[in-house]
Amino acid sequence: MTESAELREQVRARYAQAANAVTAGIRNTDLLVEDSPRGGETSSCCDGSTTTRSFGAGLYDDATASDLPLEAVEASLGCGNPTAVADLHEGERVLDLGSGGGIDVLLSAKRVGPLGFAYGVDMTDEMLELARANAAKATVSNVEFIKGTIEDVPLADGTVDVVISNCVINLSTDKPAVLAEMFRVLTPGGRIGVSDVVAEERLSAAERAERGTYVGCIAGALSEPEYRGGLATAGFADASVEFTHEVTDGMHAAIIRATKPVV
Repeated sequence: MTESAELREQVRARYAQAANAVTAGIRNTDLLVEDSPRGGETSSCCDGSTTTRSFGAGLYDDATASDLPLEAVEASLGCGNPTAVADLHEGERVLDLGSGGGIDVLLSAKRVGPLGFAYGVDMTDEMLELARANAAKATVSNVEFIKGTIEDVPLADGTVDVVISNCVINLSTDKPAVLAEMFRVLTPGGRIGVSDVVAEERLSAAERAERGTYVGCIAGALSEPEYRGGLATAGFADASVEFTHEVTDGMHAAIIRATKPVV
């Protein structure tokens, strides 16, 4: 198995474990990554942080999450709330990359209304099963959860108006492919609103790895210039990277926005 394939399998196994744990009744604050940036404390990346509230369900206020199934909220392992920054409108079509238990897809579906639609793409069977069950519990019909990878999205060109993602792009070992796929599936004039972990420019790849694992959302994080450069290479315009809160030394949760130009 190549290193890339091995890392992907580690990520898949981690999220399968999380989905099974939530199904069994485990709370979000107990979903931990063993090798966290703080050596196993509950404030680790991609878990339900109990100290800094940097990750997980705590980033959604009660009003936002109140009418969602508990399992959708408990399965959240993200570093932000992309639906809060994507400025969704009635009738829009939305894609969530790495949709997990479905929280951001369900929130998007409610915001775009019955004339809009929300897709979720995830590679983990257990998360897809959980997300579909959550959609049924929420009686939300304008959604579809599709098995696939974020490097090879199983949707046609120009399918959606908005692409969102919540702390997933950092987990990919082929980020140029992810950014290219985001560009491809967007309509001209479409936009992205992504939450992700981003490194300060001063940190080398080795220094990022010292702060946490790949599966823990740390080692694979891009720096701000790398993110901007990758978006530009993919064809995006008006890219911005805004730090929101520090998750460990030199590593920040961030909001990333960009648009696909109208040719």
